[in-house]
Amino acid sequence: MSKFGKFGFVVAACLAAGVLAACGGGGGSSGNAGPGDGGVNPNLLLTLPEPGLKPAQLAVLVAEGDALSEAVGAAYVQARGVPAANLIRVPGLNAAQHDISAADFANVRASVLARLPAGVQATLITWAAPSRVLGVCRMGITSAMAFGFDPAYCAANSPSDSTRLSPYFDSESLTPQANHGMRPSMMLGATSLAQAQALIDRGKLADGSAPAGTGYLVRTSDAFRNARATTDFHRLPALWAGTLALEYLDRPANDLLVGKADVLFYFTGLASVGSLNTLSFRPGAVADHFTSFGGRLPDGNGQMPITRWLEAGATASFGTVEEPFGFTEKFPEVGVLLNHYLRGNTLIEAYWKSVKMPGQGLFIGEPLARPFPKQQALSIESNQYRLRSGALRADTRYALEYRSSAGTWVELGNVRGVRGQAVDVRFPLAPASAQALRWRGPCPGDVSAACTLAESP
Repeated sequence: MSKFGKFGFVVAACLAAGVLAACGGGGGSSGNAGPGDGGVNPNLLLTLPEPGLKPAQLAVLVAEGDALSEAVGAAYVQARGVPAANLIRVPGLNAAQHDISAADFANVRASVLARLPAGVQATLITWAAPSRVLGVCRMGITSAMAFGFDPAYCAANSPSDSTRLSPYFDSESLTPQANHGMRPSMMLGATSLAQAQALIDRGKLADGSAPAGTGYLVRTSDAFRNARATTDFHRLPALWAGTLALEYLDRPANDLLVGKADVLFYFTGLASVGSLNTLSFRPGAVADHFTSFGGRLPDGNGQMPITRWLEAGATASFGTVEEPFGFTEKFPEVGVLLNHYLRGNTLIEAYWKSVKMPGQGLFIGEPLARPFPKQQALSIESNQYRLRSGALRADTRYALEYRSSAGTWVELGNVRGVRGQAVDVRFPLAPASAQALRWRGPCPGDVSAACTLAESP
């Protein structure tokens, strides 16, 4: 199997020089650089960015003096190779309370931010409580850690109000702090060291495994909790056909998935989900249920808490900590999650990018799980550039350009991403007079605009 993943390469005529139009490429007259232009430059190359947060970009937050949090933090740092400097001990947390006041949390967050090493882009919370921040409304502690407590992110004005949007939603950002001024956060969600270790092990087993499995998208008979079925679920099996096994189940018996041994994704709409003990989840699996208080730990306010998904074998879940009033934007958009997860993002990145209004939400799980690594490489082979990538955004244009001796940028060729498929294309070499090379694609904060994603020294 190719190191670029199980999703087939887009090759065909693209492998031949001069036929880039067959895969959406082509550089016009700029594609004919050669001896007539003073020869080519066989040494001009650049390194393409690889998707997926690295251990050095994650800070592990520990409640100082809490035995469980201390043990979980130490286990995670060791298992994941997180630098010791990234383990941040937070004083003054009361692990017996599930709410922390907005004022106390502001002090906690300020202490964390002051001690984060340069380059940290995300955080992992290892304590089991507190899990929500209380002011005039409640925020999940993961969202509050990312944005700071702000009533604009929760239902402060009216229960029917929408909340502030996340700039990270469906973003192409690889460095959210640098691009958006926020660090996504996830709570490990374990209430014992054994649970934490099992979850960490699942995350590590997921890495690079490209797991075979099925995603189950369930429409239930619960009319109040089925909004995602009509706005998101029903269209996904056809969209990913041939690439990812997805099943849309329309009101199955008792509204439940039962007896499946290949669960890679499970998304549904119920207050409580039964028969989880009959399911087997693949490492890296994601599962959640659209309901009001799944993220209100430890008991879900009478509904099923999202920690049940982890106990059943999922690697991450999500739920809201206060009444979301049925806004689908406050829950993961599965199509967006799939798009980023299968293109090489870590679990924390893909999950966070799938929620448009995450302020009232709580993300739990193993943040660095990365089942679908998608490398990108630009090399010189047979006197041509060869681009191989499984990380390109679908239906989006990317271009390779060189800087001429006049200082202008000239396109060598371009290619468009294809959903679920890696690309393998060739471009002509830059002329000998070329001074630099750059790779252009969708901007981290605005995918409709083009930005420089990599440039040669």
